[in-house]
Amino acid sequence: MLDNINKAYEFLQKKFPADAKLAIVLGSGLGPFVNEIQSPQELSFDQIPGFATPSVEGHEGKLIYGKIKGVPIIALQGRLHAYEGYSLDEVTLSIRVLAKLGIKKIIITNASGGINFNFQPGDIVTINDHINLSGRNPLIGKNLDEFGPRFPDMSEVYSGDLALLIRRVAQQQKIELKSGVYAWMLGPTYETPAEVRMLRTLGADLVGMSTVPEVIVAHHSGMEILGVSCVTNHAAGIKPEKLNHDDVKDVAEKTMSRFCTVLTETIALMGGGRS
Repeated sequence: MLDNINKAYEFLQKKFPADAKLAIVLGSGLGPFVNEIQSPQELSFDQIPGFATPSVEGHEGKLIYGKIKGVPIIALQGRLHAYEGYSLDEVTLSIRVLAKLGIKKIIITNASGGINFNFQPGDIVTINDHINLSGRNPLIGKNLDEFGPRFPDMSEVYSGDLALLIRRVAQQQKIELKSGVYAWMLGPTYETPAEVRMLRTLGADLVGMSTVPEVIVAHHSGMEILGVSCVTNHAAGIKPEKLNHDDVKDVAEKTMSRFCTVLTETIALMGGGRS
């Protein structure tokens, strides 16, 4: 793992300036956000040592460096998922490399199913906590002491300060922003109605097949984390409709204008650029 991290780090530090302290991971259908990046320099994942290429439509598999409102940023356009057959070491390698490159704050986004009856497709939700129901954890195995402790505290994984910041931006832009708990299920099947009822009982507002491994590793590496989810569908059993990935992408695309506005303004404030 350390060899792969170091190889990717050595490769990337020769490609881009070492001034980015902020990164963003873009989930299903949210990749078009990279159009907000000024003077982008991009590499496909398959050009970076140790990186694998996503196989899921809507995940381009690119690392992009540039600026948003004057703030240097690295964007991961797409991600790997455990259900694709990748180990959690592979899924989270990019986050470790970002930490090695000096990233201190990270925005991790996703498309999710809404469990909370008050959530509708198209809602933008900040993640205030998560539930890991996959039976897996990316920190299992030898601890990478260079990055963080063996037993990291998980009482405040998602930054309250960053959540307040994006909420203030949303209010200024007159964009409704909700907040909730995200549950990670392994996938690739969507959840059954019974599983959704269970998740609601456990306190979950959202459900998806990603994000939590990256969040755990980012937290272990000392990053300040902002989680943002786009609700793309009602979870199974809430409405009498079948779930499919095309609908997820379509709703995410329709949300892009509000998503881009609230995130670009938040990034400007996070990085001390122009708001």
